[in-house]
Formats: sequence, structure tokens, C-alpha cells
Amino acid sequence: MPERKRKRGAIFLDRDGVINACPTHRYVMSWKEFRFLPGALRTLRALAERQKIVIVVSNQSGVGRGILKKSELHLITQQMMRTVRQAGGEIRRVYYCTHRSEERCPCRKPGIGMLQKAARRFSIDLAQSFVVGDHESDILMGRSAGCQTVLVLSGKHTRKSARELTVPPNRIARDLSEAARWILRQE
Repeated sequence: MPERKRKRGAIFLDRDGVINACPTHRYVMSWKEFRFLPGALRTLRALAERQKIVIVVSNQSGVGRGILKKSELHLITQQMMRTVRQAGGEIRRVYYCTHRSEERCPCRKPGIGMLQKAARRFSIDLAQSFVVGDHESDILMGRSAGCQTVLVLSGKHTRKSARELTVPPNRIARDLSEAARWILRQE
């Protein structure tokens, strides 16, 4: 009988507000506008050194709205991944939902479609996984999929507003570095 591949957990990261600074306008429109948050590259390297599966899951409806071309999003993503690799980190895969909210795509957060795709592709156990985001939709997605969740304050929320969320995260962290330290302690 063939041996079944053992499932393991992953760390799912939102992009804007977690890895890079939130843009001053609504979307990162080019690589020139992409700014890694302090400590993000170092943290991604530390997670790679611990052999963690890191996957980015992000709503990017600027494409669906016609504000950003899919090819431009692809170039930003390629450069982000190249820079992370050069810093010693690894993002295994990036999943984007480019649909507008009114299209009700099951991949659009807080839907769990992106997590399910990643779980199938990489044999991930969502119950052993973590979602790190800066928005309530990240927390809702993670909790709906059975993941542990971390809300970072490097994006849209303050500590006070984070405590007022309808669905609370498992943890509130200052940034990705603090979130990763907490995740690694959970093992």
C-alpha cells in the first residue's frame, strides 16, 4: 500500500499591511510603490530557516475594477518573491483573488477558497495552520477554515479597534515579526 503524504501546517500571510506597507491610495500600482515593512524580510528568512511553508493570500480587486492590469500585478509579485529569495526567505506560492466583492467569488476573503486551493496543492492541514492579516476579513477567513489567526497592527487596525472586531483573532501582534515569534512558540 502506498504511503500517504503527511499533512503539515502552513503560515498564510496577507500582503498589504503585513509584508509591505499599505499604499497611500487603495492599491500598490507598481514595484516602485511596494515598500517592505521593517523586519518583514528578516522574518521571512527566519521562517524559511525553520522550514515553514509560507503562502501569500491576498484580495487584489484593483484588477477586477480595471485599475490595475493583471500583468502589472504579476510583475510586482515576481519582484517581491525575487527580493524575498535574495534575502534568504521563501514564499512558496501567492494566491490572489482579483474579483470585486459584489462578484461573490468564493476565493475572495473572507471566503476560504484560496486556503482550500493551497491546502490541496501542498497537502496542508488547515487545522495546523496560521493566518496573519491586518483586516477583519483575514481573521474571518482563517477562523472559518479552522486556522489560528493573528491580527497585526502594521496595517489597518489599532490595538483598541482590534479588540472590537466581531470575530476576535487568537492573537494581536505589533507586526509580522512579533506574529512569527508567537507562531513559532506554538509548536
